[in-house]
Parts: sequence; C-alpha cells; structure tokens
Amino acid sequence: MPDGYVLPNAEAAAVARYAAFEDLFDPSTARHLDALGLGPGWRCWEVGAGGTSLVRWLAERVGPSGRVLATDIDVTQVAAAAGGVVEVRGHDVGSDPPPEESFDLVHARLVLVHLPARDQALAAMVEALRPGGWLLVEDADPALQSLSCIDPVGVEEEAVLANRIRAGFRALLAANGADLAFGRTLPRRLRAAGLVEVRADAGFPVADPACAALERATVVLVRDRLLQAGIATEEEIDRHVAAVESGRIDLVQPPMVAAWGRKPR
Repeated sequence: MPDGYVLPNAEAAAVARYAAFEDLFDPSTARHLDALGLGPGWRCWEVGAGGTSLVRWLAERVGPSGRVLATDIDVTQVAAAAGGVVEVRGHDVGSDPPPEESFDLVHARLVLVHLPARDQALAAMVEALRPGGWLLVEDADPALQSLSCIDPVGVEEEAVLANRIRAGFRALLAANGADLAFGRTLPRRLRAAGLVEVRADAGFPVADPACAALERATVVLVRDRLLQAGIATEEEIDRHVAAVESGRIDLVQPPMVAAWGRKPR
C-alpha cells in the first residue's frame, strides 16, 4: 500500500527541486498558456502549485482585474506568492470538492501522475471550468523513456549507476501510487471528460544544467528511502551525486506531455 508522498514539499531539498522545475519547464508552460490566449482579467486555478514562479507569472499575465487561486496539499513553498490577485489555499484535488467558482483556465503540472485518485482530480478540474474555459495538464511519462543517462560513452560506470538509481526511484513512485505511463493518456482522458479542441505535444530536456540540479535535489530528498529499499548504498549515492555535480554525465528527464482542451460553451 502507498505510504505517503515520496517528495514532500516541506523538505528543504524541495526548494531546489522547484527551482529546477522552473528552469526546465516554465518556458514551455508559458508558451502553451500564451497560445491559449491567457490575458488580463482571466480567472485561473493553479492546481498543485508547488513553488511560486508560475503563480507569480500568472498573476502578471492576468493583471489587477484577474484572479489566481493556487492550491496544494502542502502550501509551504507557494505561500510566499499570496497577496494581490493571488490566493493560496490548502486543497487536495483528489478528494476535496472543487472551488465554488468557475475559471477561465485550470492548469496542473506534474500533479495527476502522482495521485491515485487522478480520475477524481481530473473531473474536479473540468467541473471548475466555466463554459469556454481551458484546461492545460502537463504530466510526465517516465515509461516512454526510462533512462537517466542515454549516452553512456566514456562514462559507462557512472551511467549504469545513474540508470539503476533512476529505476529504483521510479519503483518507489509506482509503489506510492504514481502511474509511470500516465502522460500518454492525457489526450484520451481530456476527450472522455467532455472537452473539445483537444491537442497535445511532448518533449524532454537533455543535458540541461537544470537536469543535474533536479537530479541532485531529488536524490537528497529521497536518500533515506533509496537506502531503506536497498536501491543503492551510501557509497553509491555519494558517488552518483559526485558524478552529477562533475558535469561528466549528460542527464535527461522523462518526457513531459502537455494536453489541453476547452469546455464546450
């Protein structure tokens, strides 16, 4: 049975993870949102907000006549964004009812993939859309590309260790309810939820410095779990972190699938 979220927001290493996420994925998210027409006066619900970067960007885009509701099970990291048009609220999208208001945009990134109650969460997000409103969901699909290091030439030992630790980490995620093949299902799920004009694309970063920053922060955050599960020893974890910090191995992150659709008017 799942024993809790593997990557809690309250841990200090979560700050470094969110910074890496922002570097890796904020530009793509912003591109998608701009293409949907996000602008002044929009009412937005950022689900599973995590950190502050995207929430503050949304607030700038919607301006003083708009609204941004940022929710998360744990608002430790996003709380600093509250104020002005931004409201921060503790909320579990998988079990709590949706907010009693409607939105022009609902967005979630790297949220549903982790939730055992992902169907309920998706239904809640669709329910919260106003007629004509847009839902944008971005989620990983680690099963599409399972390796941490895809080019082992010259770093064979480091690549084997990096890939083994990545596989073990993903096994921990799956044991805690994550669906490692979830991203590819988003277009079908959005259509099944009644949305129209459904589209999707995907991409993943290769050899971006933020990949290394994210890998290091993640390993620090789950170090004890890696040890307890017998995935790696203390020496192996230290060796892997040193290899990551050296810049000798080109790391990748799993494919990110972005899917969007509109609620019929």
